[in-house]
Amino acid sequence: MIIAQQVADVRQAVREARRRGRTVGCVPTMGALHAGHESLIRASREECGFTAATIFVNPTQFGPNEDFTRYPRPLEDDLSRCRSAGVDLVFVPEVATLYPAGFSTHVEVEGLSQILEGAVRPGHFRGVATVVLKLLNIVDADRAYFGRKDFQQQLLVRKMCRELDLPIEIRTCPTVREPNGLALSSRNRYLSADERQTALCLYRSLQLAQERLASGEQNVPAIAADMRKLLETAGARPDYAVIADSETLAELTAPAPHMVALVAAHVGRTRLIDNQLIAT
Repeated sequence: MIIAQQVADVRQAVREARRRGRTVGCVPTMGALHAGHESLIRASREECGFTAATIFVNPTQFGPNEDFTRYPRPLEDDLSRCRSAGVDLVFVPEVATLYPAGFSTHVEVEGLSQILEGAVRPGHFRGVATVVLKLLNIVDADRAYFGRKDFQQQLLVRKMCRELDLPIEIRTCPTVREPNGLALSSRNRYLSADERQTALCLYRSLQLAQERLASGEQNVPAIAADMRKLLETAGARPDYAVIADSETLAELTAPAPHMVALVAAHVGRTRLIDNQLIAT
């Protein structure tokens, strides 16, 4: 497994892979890898002859009062997981490599960046779009793999790639959950044992939406209000609990052909997100 810190080394390795006729898959991560990330790596290895993972805690997507400084960075464990999963190359750049002195170019995906996560975390998606575009340009992959748990993020990346004519296929892989339903997240390691139990309310609120809509209920705002009430009753502090169009994220007032329920809530000091596509 190649461990690269410099852009030129990544590009050289990718050129060599292409010279041997291999397609290239990219799995962008912020490290603190878990089974969800490993599922993305497996998907890339199944479809591509060469898999590159990136590990970079991106400072530009964190707000001033968020957890950038304490975000977990278990690099040796991450590299071990990548090696065991069969990654061919890991790109581990320094901040100055991606954001050299004087850096002033940013990517804005208007509209989608300002709602839900974007409304709660101003500037977050500008940081996401900028770093993802840089990583995709550096790796020059045929496909890139993202998890469905970050539903808004993968929609935004798709839109960015489409509108900027990037010749890359964005693949969205299913959310990986613990047996009790808790979505895997690098931030789960912040949770105490009691908080992990409280955090199950996010998944229960999504199940509530699924069950109510599948039963034929038409009052979508009432269902969303009950999702929020469930979160609050369990002891979480919700930022939002909505049912939206799964292609535009426009909040719905009545059932639609393509729906997704999305929640974000604080459990203790930890902020978690989750979502579920709604089948009716």
